[in-house]
Amino acid sequence: MKNTPTKVKVLSIDIGGSHIKATILNEKGELKMDYDKIVTPAPASPENLIKAIKTLVKDFPAYDYISVGFPGYVKNGVIKTAPNLGTKLWTGFDLSKKLSEALGKPAKVVNDADMQGLGVVDGKGLEMVITLGTGFGTALLMDGHLLPHLELSQLPVKTDRNYDEYIGEKALEKHGKERWNKRMEKVFEILKTVFNYDTLYIGGGNSDKLTFKLDKNMRIVTNADGIKGGSRLWLSDAESRITKATPTK
Repeated sequence: MKNTPTKVKVLSIDIGGSHIKATILNEKGELKMDYDKIVTPAPASPENLIKAIKTLVKDFPAYDYISVGFPGYVKNGVIKTAPNLGTKLWTGFDLSKKLSEALGKPAKVVNDADMQGLGVVDGKGLEMVITLGTGFGTALLMDGHLLPHLELSQLPVKTDRNYDEYIGEKALEKHGKERWNKRMEKVFEILKTVFNYDTLYIGGGNSDKLTFKLDKNMRIVTNADGIKGGSRLWLSDAESRITKATPTK
């Protein structure tokens, strides 16, 4: 890790529409404890969310750094959109700075799918990560390096609906698993045509509800896998390149 001792501990936090999950990682992304979770507060204001995080981690072992995956567009640790938590509550909020102040350690905040991507990809070619949960998260990586984040969830998939509305949690609950799966088949066809990815990784709480056969270059990944990306945020460019882009034998 850049300008840090070799052996460090990272508090890795995944903020979701229903739960906030956290664990402690070492510099290799290995879990040093089982991840724990707490219900996402309602309303999910910045103040309420930081309070919930402090409650969640108050008995955690010591850590040196903080990594956070947030469900929205994040730029330099500042929240720009939060579709499933309340964009009006979050726009312009420097979560990186405020969480660092609250917990007393340096913090980095990125989109939640971006962090999951860092935890699961092989680092070979163009890899895409999607999360199926409260909303629809997406991340793109090239040879293990994050590309600029795009909020694809807000693109229209039909005249009156974006991807969040079309395949998010509310759509699944309203229309049922069978119809939702038909929509997912359509979405996968779109993603294949538009992105021509080498591998697609599928995470999020609703990924286990997919009932049709996936292509050979599509993989289901777990939240536990994704939260490991927290340690990658603190790698230098050189370390990240060696760790993620070199094919394994």
